[in-house]
Amino acid sequence: MRIAKICLTGAAAAAMVGFLAAPAIAAPTDTTTTTFEVLAGTLDIDAPASADLGDGAPGGTITGQLGPVTVTDSRGASDTSWVASVTASVFQTGGGSPPETVLPEEIDYWSGPATATTGDGTFTPGQATSANAAPLSSVTPLTAFTHSGGTGGNTATWNPTLIVHVPLDSIAGVYTGTVTHSVA
Repeated sequence: MRIAKICLTGAAAAAMVGFLAAPAIAAPTDTTTTTFEVLAGTLDIDAPASADLGDGAPGGTITGQLGPVTVTDSRGASDTSWVASVTASVFQTGGGSPPETVLPEEIDYWSGPATATTGDGTFTPGQATSANAAPLSSVTPLTAFTHSGGTGGNTATWNPTLIVHVPLDSIAGVYTGTVTHSVA
């Protein structure tokens, strides 16, 4: 009997060790479907409110920078291409008679290279150097800067230079007009 008790006690002890050493059961899991939205933004252009190009004599040239112009594209598109254009009004002083007028075609524009860019794609100045300067117009937009390809968002900034070819018959005065940048 004594042998049977020892066997029975040994079997019970072995069963208890096996029970305590059983593998842990994995905790239940659950998943959460998570979403977020990337909003479609806008395509904007920002230019200085005013600029003073300096002064010069009749028959001479006046050269000055307009100040930083920035295109911001936050449309979040798969193709973020855009074209920035520039036009100008007639510049006048006094009563605006012919000797008190400088036409946009007498003012050359050159964008120069970008001073800053963000995003991917290709950024291209309309006029990379002063040798590429082109006359402004009040009717036909001049390409100032372009961006092609790329995805998501991007920005480009440049500081264009204006070269005013002052007509020989111009009279003295402060000439005022507008330079208008647009982007599409």
